[in-house]
Amino acid sequence: MSKKLNVVLSLLLSGTLVLSACSTKSADPPPDTSSPQPSASTAPSTAPSAAPTPEQSKATNTFIPASDKSKSPAAAQSRTDTLIIGMEDFKGLFNGIYGESAYDNYVNGALFDSLMDLKSDGTYEPSVAKKWEISDDKLVYTYYLRDDVKFSDGTPLTAEDVAFTLTVMHDKSYDGPSDMIKAMIKGGKEYKEGTATEIEGIKVIDKHTLEITTTEANSSALRSVGLSSIIPKHYYGKDYKQGNLDYMKDLHQKPLGSGPYIMEAYVPGQEVRFVANEHYFKGKPKIPKLIYKVTSSDTNIQTLQAGETDMEIQINVNKDNVELLKSLGFLDITLYPTNGYGYIGFNHNDPKFKDKRVRQALTYGLNREEIVEAAYQGNAKVINVPQSNVSWAYTDDVNKYEFNLEKAAQLLDEAGWKVGADGIREKDGVKFKIHFLATTPNPVNEVIIPVAKENYKELGILFEPDMLDFNAVKEKQKKGDFDMFFLAWQLTEDPDSTNIFSTNGSQNEIGYSNPKVDELLAKGIKEVEIEKRKPIYHELYKVLNEDPPYIFLYQRTDMMPINARVQGWDLSPYKKFYYSLHQVAIN
Repeated sequence: MSKKLNVVLSLLLSGTLVLSACSTKSADPPPDTSSPQPSASTAPSTAPSAAPTPEQSKATNTFIPASDKSKSPAAAQSRTDTLIIGMEDFKGLFNGIYGESAYDNYVNGALFDSLMDLKSDGTYEPSVAKKWEISDDKLVYTYYLRDDVKFSDGTPLTAEDVAFTLTVMHDKSYDGPSDMIKAMIKGGKEYKEGTATEIEGIKVIDKHTLEITTTEANSSALRSVGLSSIIPKHYYGKDYKQGNLDYMKDLHQKPLGSGPYIMEAYVPGQEVRFVANEHYFKGKPKIPKLIYKVTSSDTNIQTLQAGETDMEIQINVNKDNVELLKSLGFLDITLYPTNGYGYIGFNHNDPKFKDKRVRQALTYGLNREEIVEAAYQGNAKVINVPQSNVSWAYTDDVNKYEFNLEKAAQLLDEAGWKVGADGIREKDGVKFKIHFLATTPNPVNEVIIPVAKENYKELGILFEPDMLDFNAVKEKQKKGDFDMFFLAWQLTEDPDSTNIFSTNGSQNEIGYSNPKVDELLAKGIKEVEIEKRKPIYHELYKVLNEDPPYIFLYQRTDMMPINARVQGWDLSPYKKFYYSLHQVAIN
């Protein structure tokens, strides 16, 4: 297949899907992980997570300003008090510590706050916490909260709310995407196991001071605590009993937070409506009303062009789309490398995928370059590790798995999968058949499927796609009812992927297990200094490259086309649009 396809990618993030240890404001993961990088006994309120590396410094934004703002459609111009943002559909988990999909977490980003925020370069800055300190032994973290933060019902946000949030995330019945145990808070494991009734390492000093004590120095504590969404104890905790969080599910679509907006209405399959939070501590948002409108890859360019939306989150970055959007004249367009990657996952509980030679063969045997070029027309690149080049942890010093059917066939032969009389490979009487879960509409899958069918047919493998919507794919994935699937991760600023690749990771839904990976993940968390962590993750990526949990597919370019009538955004691979919601204005 050599025909170039003009496609529009639906941004599909697993669980996240953000790669993450905790559901945070950066959770697109799903999204998320953790990571402080203190080098002194105390970290000022603007303590960075890392200095940008040469690779990161190359990963800069490209801004294309509107050429003629007067061309803005009448439908948009008539909205003087409302911002409409188009995105994919929601699952409805509107709780800062439960959101799994990127789209639910876009909602949560407007509703909930955290102790810290991210800056454009992936470093940290104050939010609800005006500053924080880290002890000399790097075991004690002290957060000093602002005294002017209120939830949207007017109730003051205090250290008790943060302590409650962290406690809930340790509860054995908590089934959200976060793994707060990674932060190694003293007594957290005992609370989760039910052998303790409180968490010793979480201490409320006063209304605006919280002290967290960990059992050992680790890179997860600052971020896991500091970037976790804060939920109010008086609302989410009034029915709480240790070991039973079932009641909280009834509140997922009745959220209460301290963020810039308040959810006014949720119409499944259509939209989420918000109104400005007059109590917001950074100042009441300048735009009174906000709507997240459900669009798709089939409609998002048209709705933007017609002025039905002011901004679209998932328009694919290819030459045709960029030129089309530029030609409209009224759009400010920001292009930046995504901090994430697309992948094709394996079901590691399926016997045929337990042999790494099979997974290697399927990687060699798929023309990834053709898929990525067809989908993105030069605006994405094939990757071979689960990391984006905006990260200090990135390395490409690994096997590139260039398309090679002969090598793939050799590996399959070595693994015992021999070509039968009918041309289909088999082993122990079982035909090699791949049941591929494919989200639809999703033009990336529209490229993957014909290429994979053709490539794998040449190898003697049957490739059978099952076309379903995103939520149905996620349900089947969780149940293990698949062989392979395509999804994407959006990553956080920290490279820890314990949730995803450790044997018992909270988001390891594919059943991957490698003792060396477990060892390196644990080692990476225990180190705090970046220069000590970097070689650990480089080694980890080499192992994951050699024993692939996925077929690593691409890192793409993100595009944020925004009607130029809305100004004041601060966007980067790390800083998502919801960080700017309180400050943008309609001109």
